[in-house]
Amino acid sequence: MPSPLSCGLVWFRRDLRAHDHPALLHALRECAQVHCVFVFDEDILARLPRADRRVRFIRESLCDLDQALRALSHDAHAGLIVLHACARAAVPELAQRLDVQAVYAGRDDEPAALERDAHVRTALAQQGRELRLFKDHTVFERSELLTQAGTPYTVFTPYKNAWLREISEYFLSPYAVPDGQGNLAPCPPWAQAGVPSLTAIGFGPSEELALKVPSGTSGGRALWQDFAARIDTYDRARNFPAVKGPSYLGVHLRFGTLSIRELARDAYERMQAGSPGAATWLSELIWRDFYQQLMAHFPHAMERSFKPAYDAIAWETGAQADALWTAWQTGQTGYPLVDAAMEQLNQTGYMHNRLRMVVASFLVKDLGLDWRRGEAYFAELLNDYELASNNGGWQWASSSGCDAQPWFRIFNPVTQSLKFDPQGRFIRRYLPQLAALSDKHIHAPWTAPPDALRTADVVLGGNYPLPIVDHAQARERTLARYAVVRDHTRDAT
Repeated sequence: MPSPLSCGLVWFRRDLRAHDHPALLHALRECAQVHCVFVFDEDILARLPRADRRVRFIRESLCDLDQALRALSHDAHAGLIVLHACARAAVPELAQRLDVQAVYAGRDDEPAALERDAHVRTALAQQGRELRLFKDHTVFERSELLTQAGTPYTVFTPYKNAWLREISEYFLSPYAVPDGQGNLAPCPPWAQAGVPSLTAIGFGPSEELALKVPSGTSGGRALWQDFAARIDTYDRARNFPAVKGPSYLGVHLRFGTLSIRELARDAYERMQAGSPGAATWLSELIWRDFYQQLMAHFPHAMERSFKPAYDAIAWETGAQADALWTAWQTGQTGYPLVDAAMEQLNQTGYMHNRLRMVVASFLVKDLGLDWRRGEAYFAELLNDYELASNNGGWQWASSSGCDAQPWFRIFNPVTQSLKFDPQGRFIRRYLPQLAALSDKHIHAPWTAPPDALRTADVVLGGNYPLPIVDHAQARERTLARYAVVRDHTRDAT
C-alpha cells in the first residue's frame, strides 16, 4: 500500500456514485483528508447542443452524488466541488490549490480521455503530484483477457467463453465504501454553492428534451429493481420494441451511477441459478466489455473501419445522398418500423436495441450511406452513448467491424417489422398517422389498397411518405457496392 498521504482529490468522471467506487475507496484508505470534484468539461460541452438530455442527467445525478457524499461523511459540508472549466487545466490547478499529493480517478480508454489524462498526469507531475487511475466501468479491461497466443480477442464467442471461465468473486466483489468517512473534507468556502444549475453552465431546460429516465443512483436502483423482477424473461422479451423487455439501464452504466460489478454479479448469480433471461442479459454486459477492450487495443477503429478492406467502399455522396440522409434522420423513409425507431430516438434520446440494428442496416445497406454518419448522429442523441459500444454496433451493422454480420446479410425492414412488431403497436405509438391501418398493412402502407388507405386517412406522399428506396433494388446495389471488399480480400490472399 502507498505511504499515507495528507490530502487526496477524487476526480469523478463516468462514475457518479458514492458506493462500490475504487478511486474513492483507495483515496479514503490512503489519505488523511479527501476532497471530491466533478468538472463540467468545456472541451466536451462545447460540442453539444445547448439543450441536451445527458447534461441534465449528469446534473441531476451530481445532486444525488453530492447528497450521498454528505451522508457518507456525516458532515453537511463534505460534499462535491463542481467546476465548469477545461478539465485538463482545472484539475491540476485545483490539486495545487488544495495542496493534494494525488488525484484519484477511474480509468477511461476513449482516445480523447487518454489524451486528456496524459496531459493532466504531466501537469501534476510537474507539481510533484500523482494521477492514480483504477479500473471501474468494466469487469475485465484492456489485456486482462487474451487469447492463448497472447493477442486481443476479435471474435465475441471465444471472448465470452474466456470471460465466463475467468470470472470469480475477485472480479465481482464491490469496492465497498464504509459509512462514517470522517476524512472526507468539507468543501472550501468558495466551492460551497453546490451543483450549478443548467443555465449557469450555458445550458437550458427544454420541454422537448424532457428527461424520461430517472437519474442518479437512486433512479438507477429503482430501474434495476424493476428489471430484476422481469429479467427471467429478458431472452424472450428483449427483441420486441412494444414490450417492456429491456433493462433501460444503459445511461446508468454510461455515467456510472450504478456499478458494473453489482449488476454483473446479480446477473451471474441468477444465471447460475438457471435463469435464461439473466444469461442473455449478462451476455450484453460481456459485449460491452468486449467492445471496450477492442477500443483499447485497436483505437484506429474509432475513426476507420476495423477491417481496412471496408475503407475501400464507395458510399453515396452528393445532393441525393443528403436528401436520403435527411429522410432517415427525420423518420421520413416510408418504412414504418425505421421511421418509428427514429421518432423514438429523436423524441426520447433512447432507441430499442433491436431497432438500432434495423435502422443502422437500413442507412448503410438500403441507402448506401457511410456508417460514420449514423454513428455520429447516435452519438449526438443517445442518452446512453458510449464510444466503444456505439462504434462497435455501427461497424457490426456495416460488416466492417470485428465479428460483424456478413456483408451480404441485409435486414429487410418489412420482415423485421412483421416479426418483431407484429401488431404494429410500436409503430402506432410513434407514427399516429398510421394508427388506423390494419395489422396487415401497417408494416408496408404502400401495399394497402386505396380503400384501406382512405379509411385509415393515410395519404402516401402526404401525411406519410412513399418509400424512398425499393428494398430489393437497394439490396442489389449493396451487393455490388460491397463487391470491392470481396475483391480486395481475394487480392490480399
